[in-house]
Amino acid sequence: VQLQASGGGLVQAGDSLRLSCAASGGAFSTYTVAWFRQAPGKEREFVASIRRSGGYIYYGDSVKGRFTISRANAKNTLDLQMNSLKPEDTAVYYCAAGPGIILSSIKTERAYSYWGQGTLVTVSS
Repeated sequence: VQLQASGGGLVQAGDSLRLSCAASGGAFSTYTVAWFRQAPGKEREFVASIRRSGGYIYYGDSVKGRFTISRANAKNTLDLQMNSLKPEDTAVYYCAAGPGIILSSIKTERAYSYWGQGTLVTVSS
């Protein structure tokens, strides 16, 4: 599976941004998919995930109530709607996908087999 993330950019605090991830070459609709992010000098952090059916949605504590993950299996796409952005949301955002991910590993980077190239989100104060 090839993943292509897009939609990043420079925004101000309080603004919204929508990231998209397009998948090709695999059984995307059967995979758990997720967004992770990595800020400069920090480890990669779980943002949100969604199981193949669209149920079992999980969010990292720092984005709950502000970000919304969604997927469109018919289009092989994954989106992340980000509202009320904060400077601490500044990071490179990566989409990821993988088969057979158990719930206990859904927030774990190593559980995902496929990764996009990342898209940079910069939030100014």
